[in-house]
Amino acid sequence: MSSHPAPDYRLVVNGQDITGKVNPRLENLTLSEGREGAVDTLELTLADHDGQIALPRKGATIELQLGWRGQPLVDKGSFEVDEVEHSGAPDQISIKARSADMKRKLRQRTEKSWHDTTVGTIVQAIAARHGLAPRVDGALAATKVEHIDQTNESDLHFLSRLAKLHDAVATVKKGHLLFLPINGTKTSGGAALGSMHITRAAGDQHRYHSAERGAYSGVRAYWSDPNQAEKRSVLVGSEEDEKRLKDTYGSEADAMAAARSEQQRMERGKATFELTLALGRPELMPQTPVTVVGFKPAIDGTEWLVVKVTHSLGDQGLTTRMELETRGATSGTDSD
Repeated sequence: MSSHPAPDYRLVVNGQDITGKVNPRLENLTLSEGREGAVDTLELTLADHDGQIALPRKGATIELQLGWRGQPLVDKGSFEVDEVEHSGAPDQISIKARSADMKRKLRQRTEKSWHDTTVGTIVQAIAARHGLAPRVDGALAATKVEHIDQTNESDLHFLSRLAKLHDAVATVKKGHLLFLPINGTKTSGGAALGSMHITRAAGDQHRYHSAERGAYSGVRAYWSDPNQAEKRSVLVGSEEDEKRLKDTYGSEADAMAAARSEQQRMERGKATFELTLALGRPELMPQTPVTVVGFKPAIDGTEWLVVKVTHSLGDQGLTTRMELETRGATSGTDSD
C-alpha cells in the first residue's frame, strides 16, 4: 500500500454536498486567493462525456473545503457562480465562481465626498452599508482624512485606493471588511497568522528575482497649501534619486502618507520569490509570513509575505503556488 498522501476536498452547492457526484468527473480545481481588493476565484472543470451533468445556474453558492485525506479539511470560503461554459469534444463543463463576500453592490459605482473624518469612520460606514463587520487596524482607524472624493467609483475600488494611500490592504473575507497594514499578519477574525516554515525539499519549482536597476532613493509627493500660491512637497527617503508622484494631494498629511506608502511598496518589491509546493498547503493564504531554508543565503535570510496563492487539484495531485514579497521597511521623512 502506498504511503503517498491523497488529496481530499468537499464541495457543497446551495447546501447540498455534491462531492460524491463530482469526484469521478473532476478534471481540475483551481482556487486563487489574493489581497488588496482582489476577488478570490474558484474554477472547476468537469467531464460531461455522458451528458448527465446539469449546468449550474449563475448565482449558485459553492462552499469549498480543501486538504488531505485523513486530516481536517481547510474551509476556503463560499463562492458564487459567475461564468459557465460547455465545450467539446470531449464534452466538459467549466465553472468560474468568485468570492461570495464580494457582493455586486460593492462593485456598483457611486459618488460621495468625505470631509474632516478618519479612515476608521469611512470603513465603518461602507461596511454598514453592505452588512459587513468592519475590522480596521487601530493606528489606521485613527488616521485623519481631511478630504477625499469618491467620484463615479465603486466602494471596492475606492477602498482599494484609500488603502494604497496608507500602505494598507482593503478586502472582504468571511463577512468582514478588512482594512489592515499591508504587512499585517492576521486573519479576518483578528487571530495572528502563524509563520510558515518551508524547506527546499517541499518545493517543486522556484524563482527568485532581485533588481536594483530603476530603484529610487526616495519619494516626493506634492500637496496644495491654501496659504501659498504654489505647491509644496514632502519627501520620504533621500532626494539623490527621488521618484515624484504625479498626483497633488489636499493636505501635507495625505501627501506624506502617499509618499511613505509608495516608498514601502518599492522596498517590498526589491525582491520577489515564487514557489510551487509539490504537496499543497491549503492552509496558506495571503498575508501569511513565510521563512524558507535550503535555497541561497539571500533567499533564506529574507522575511517573506504571501501576496497571492493558487491551489490546484488535478492529475498532478494537490499543489500550491505562492507569490511572495519581502516584509519591507520604513524610511525617514522630510518636507519643504
